[in-house]
Amino acid sequence: MNRVIISGIGAEIPEASITNEELVESFNSWVDSENPRRAAAGLDPLAKSDNDFIVYASGVKNRHVIEREGILDPTRMAPRIAARPDDALSLEAEFGIASAKKALAHAELQPADIDLVICSASHHQRPYPAIAIEIQNELGTVGAGFDMGLGCSSAAAGLHVASNLVRAGAHKRVLVVTPEIITGHLNFRDRQTHFIFGDASTAMVVEAIGKDESRPGRFEVLDTRSWTQFSNNIRTNLGYLTRTAAADPYMINMEGNMIKQVGNKVFKEVTVAGHKFIVGFLAEHGLTPDGIRRFWLHQANARMNAMILKLSFGHEVGHDRAPMVLERLGNTAAAGAIIALSENHADMKQGDYGLICAFGAGYSIGGALLKMM
Repeated sequence: MNRVIISGIGAEIPEASITNEELVESFNSWVDSENPRRAAAGLDPLAKSDNDFIVYASGVKNRHVIEREGILDPTRMAPRIAARPDDALSLEAEFGIASAKKALAHAELQPADIDLVICSASHHQRPYPAIAIEIQNELGTVGAGFDMGLGCSSAAAGLHVASNLVRAGAHKRVLVVTPEIITGHLNFRDRQTHFIFGDASTAMVVEAIGKDESRPGRFEVLDTRSWTQFSNNIRTNLGYLTRTAAADPYMINMEGNMIKQVGNKVFKEVTVAGHKFIVGFLAEHGLTPDGIRRFWLHQANARMNAMILKLSFGHEVGHDRAPMVLERLGNTAAAGAIIALSENHADMKQGDYGLICAFGAGYSIGGALLKMM
């Protein structure tokens, strides 16, 4: 069995951003226009949003988006992204390639050195042709490519698959790409979720190294793990069959088909599951949380991460031990933990352990135990 390393990491953050204040102003303007209609129909009024609620509920203060236009328009409340012809590069592939090029440069590799591309994200622009194959074609990698997804655990799940394929010798070098254009699927009229998400793309190069080889400054992947348990508490219903339930199959009602979640249940259940996963996974390797130099957790909710870590350590843990990028980027779905890794690893010393742990819809949890070489 081969030893496996992450030799390259790349992150692409869109330039455009939206503050809480801007988002709240747009949402409340829509509520003001919607409540008279609801009153006339005998429905309860919608509650307004505010910055204090958002910061308390999530820790998010800002988010970056791939397209700002349309999101803050109370009559639209969705990004305005133009359709591209079939023979043009898709937006998701373009976004993925931006982070992939950074990961390849970090790994000091060329596209032809890659023999598998996995596009693992919580949301894909289309089911086929696979986005991974489009990325493969545009970059010029060899071998194959396929798409996969496991909600916000997608990047960790992609790393799990890639590491084991490389470890077994099925592939030499795998590029795991996670382009998350989640604002395109977000219901900006839902008070519980309109503020949570932002867009970002990440990529990792996973490759084999020799038995006695050392690559200073890179992480050896000691082990990976995935866990799932069915739950409807984070769900989207948009899919092939959505149109078949509509009175007019050519006019789809998006209400109820976009992202929705039962926030309080997700918080309680995922906090417990995440804590148990971390402690159990580390115990398999004779480790405890105290032996891990750095945790790169899913960037979903600041309070949730703090609680998971407090349960695992028995005390509160600060940014140095478990860095957060949530405040300025929002929840970037599966990309979040990898952004935290990308931005917070250069100071680690040889022999330091690190743990990637992401959790999301499914429920799903993915983890990777790393060691700085």
